[in-house]
Amino acid sequence: MTTFADLGLSPELLQAVEAAGYTEPTPIQAEAIPAVLMMKDLIGIAQTGTGKTASFVLPMIDVLASGRRRALMPRSLILEPTRELAAQVAENFEKYGVNHDLKMALLIGGVQMGDQVKALNEGVDVLIATPGRLMDLFERGKIMLSACELVVIDEADRMLDMGFIPDIEFICDKLPEQRQTLLFSATMPPPIEKLGKKFLSNPKRIEVSRAASTNENITAFKIPVKTREKRETLRWLLRNDLVETAIIFCNRKTTVRELNKSLQSHGFASGEIHGDIDQAQRNKELQRFKDGEINILVASDVAARGLDIKGVSHVFNFDTPWHPDDYVHRIGRTGRAGAKGRAFTFVAPEDAEAIENVEKLTGAVVPVFGKKDVRIELPKTEPKPKREKPKQEDRAEDEQDEAPQEKPKRSRAKRDDPQQDERKPDNKPRREKREPRDEEPRHRGRRNEDDEPVPAGEWNGPKPGFLGVGFD
Repeated sequence: MTTFADLGLSPELLQAVEAAGYTEPTPIQAEAIPAVLMMKDLIGIAQTGTGKTASFVLPMIDVLASGRRRALMPRSLILEPTRELAAQVAENFEKYGVNHDLKMALLIGGVQMGDQVKALNEGVDVLIATPGRLMDLFERGKIMLSACELVVIDEADRMLDMGFIPDIEFICDKLPEQRQTLLFSATMPPPIEKLGKKFLSNPKRIEVSRAASTNENITAFKIPVKTREKRETLRWLLRNDLVETAIIFCNRKTTVRELNKSLQSHGFASGEIHGDIDQAQRNKELQRFKDGEINILVASDVAARGLDIKGVSHVFNFDTPWHPDDYVHRIGRTGRAGAKGRAFTFVAPEDAEAIENVEKLTGAVVPVFGKKDVRIELPKTEPKPKREKPKQEDRAEDEQDEAPQEKPKRSRAKRDDPQQDERKPDNKPRREKREPRDEEPRHRGRRNEDDEPVPAGEWNGPKPGFLGVGFD
């Protein structure tokens, strides 16, 4: 069995790794760390959740252990597509570099530039940045890239999706020719292949899993469902599939906001994260999720990649992703570090082409969620819905409870009795009871129990209709 000590890392770094609770490297770490320490260029293809970040952070710390930092001239650069990913990599450097004297700066949007410029003026060994903020500071003359010895382009396929490739090419042109370049990506579309050939020199290629494959620890399902029935289906699954923590992905920011409000109104502890929320609020929501204050996070694709949150038991694709690559990254938020996870993708009729593209990319058909996959015991016979019982029948039963035997006799007597006019005064009290019933409309409004909120974690309705869609 390979250990971190076998990979050539320094004793100080091994001590930090052990303190973090890790003993055995993942496959990509075992292959990438020695190559980085040997100063080779590298292309790493690995699905999310395989320990990719540590595969470049750990050797970078040892490579940068010797050397002198200078103002405005970072010694290494790590490019990340999103603020969350950049912040996560920074956390890794702080955790593993605790025994090394390395200065780090985080350049991301959504925060003030003042502290970032101050850190650059003092000199940094490791610069972690998103392309937009880096380009901004470079054009203002606040940073020079001519001293970067080591460059990492992380989540390259996500960079492509977000339109950052021209920025990446511009940045790479400003870097020194003599440098070490590492490129990591979960998938390898042609534009990324072209980028690698242009900016990497004789790179070592590491592929620890088939391109665009999904984690074997994740049990994935698709659920055929009408658009208007998505919320009800989601609530049923959240209550009945042993959900501990869940991330729910939507294609639009407006859907994220509306779905989060809907879940909260039904008693779920949920939060939201999307591009319209400023960085401080995004960090706060993520921390609440990590701390367990909320156990459901509704997100747009801004959170689909790289977020390493332990213990996410479920991922729900409330919308089938438009880009099939996003499917791999979304469901990769669960089943991490050897844990088991479940992923559900809601497929509306208009999503037929999108799910076909997902299955084409992954090379496997996503199974339809059926009765055999349900984690609770379903009733053998479907209960008769209450709404099928007419309200008049309810009223008739109420009257029978008051006088179960007399009503039929009165009806015949009234037909045969010639003095039926004398019975009219007897009817007056009955009318007087009905006329002042001011509360009757409210009583009727509450008659449908489906409209009342159900406490979180409980379900007292009939078997969900979506389980009968597409099944024998």
